[in-house]
Amino acid sequence: MSDKTEKDADKPETTEDAPTTDEAKASAGESDGADENDETDDGDDESDGDGDEVAAKPSDDAKAPASAKKKVVEEDLDLSEDPEIAKEELKLRERQSKLKKKGQGKAALAKAASKKLAEVREKRKADVAQAADAADPLLARTTGWLEKNQQTVQIGGALLVVGLLAFGGYLFYQQKHAADASVSLSKAVADDRGLIGELPPDDDESGRIKDPRPIFKTHTEKRDSALAKYKEVQAKYPGTGAAYLARLGEASVLLDKRDADGAIAAYTDAKSSPLAAADVEVRGRAMEGLGFAYELKAKLDAPNKDKHLDAAMAEYKALENVIDTKGFKELGMYHQSRVFQDKGDKAKAKELLVSLRDRLSKPGETHPFAYLDEMAQDRLRMLDPKAVPPKPKYNEAQLQQMLQKLRMGQGGGGGHGGDDDE
Repeated sequence: MSDKTEKDADKPETTEDAPTTDEAKASAGESDGADENDETDDGDDESDGDGDEVAAKPSDDAKAPASAKKKVVEEDLDLSEDPEIAKEELKLRERQSKLKKKGQGKAALAKAASKKLAEVREKRKADVAQAADAADPLLARTTGWLEKNQQTVQIGGALLVVGLLAFGGYLFYQQKHAADASVSLSKAVADDRGLIGELPPDDDESGRIKDPRPIFKTHTEKRDSALAKYKEVQAKYPGTGAAYLARLGEASVLLDKRDADGAIAAYTDAKSSPLAAADVEVRGRAMEGLGFAYELKAKLDAPNKDKHLDAAMAEYKALENVIDTKGFKELGMYHQSRVFQDKGDKAKAKELLVSLRDRLSKPGETHPFAYLDEMAQDRLRMLDPKAVPPKPKYNEAQLQQMLQKLRMGQGGGGGHGGDDDE
């Protein structure tokens, strides 16, 4: 009895101090779960499971995530001004705070931070690429169109190459065409300036240099040959500069043949040609020749003499005032003096000749038409012998030389007509 009583007395104390079976199990489960979390979260800890060491570890590891975060942020200072980076940094700081509470190690925090920042960088690069595409939509659309129409682009490129080759061939043909036209024109000019006489014998051993110009028996033969070749150039090479010059040469030959109407038509065509618009020399020669043709018409059509002389005077005045090239002004003045003389106005003719001589005698100046001064003196001497000194006497050789210079100087269009009509 006493023993039983002693046992009963001890039993309540054990019951009050010890936990129930369910409570013990729950307590054990919580303890195991805490141990598992510690092992999972802190993979780098070298703890052997001692309770005291586990309790002390969170305070030591709390500094490690902050250190890792600081290092990561310092490495990416160049991105800190980016709004997206700043946003992620804020999130990382929040995770850092949570990891401190859990006692997670430095390595896990650094790994998480690096992974997230890498994702942000990739996203940032993609955004920059999209922004570049949006900034130049024309380039993007063009690239897309080229990719979709690759075959069309290739065909277009091939056609472009063919077109360039064709254009190059056309230019080559045009150059060759112009060169051939120039050769043909030179043959016509050679006949126009040919010699009259007998052909030298083939076995001539005199040692004299042969004149390269062709030799004709008569003037008619020479004119007909030159006229035919001028017309051939115009027929074979229309629209070329050589053809326009051939028309001017044809007008000169027609004037020599005393075909006033034909010469007027030819000189008018030459005067209105594109070459005359671009080349003042061609335009001046055409105007001078047209004046000669009207003078010839005045001689052939006596009843309408004044009308034709007025037409000639108009061309010579234009030659003086319109053609802004040294030499043509003086040439126009000389021809006007001739027309005034033909019309009987000797005073006006003399006035023009005196003015012309003053212009030609200015010291230090040269003139394209050197023969003009001599011709002006001769005409002025005819009108007033006292106006100029007597003319020096020339021998036959000197006269022939002067005549040759005159012909060469007027060869472009004014070498026919004027004072020495047939």
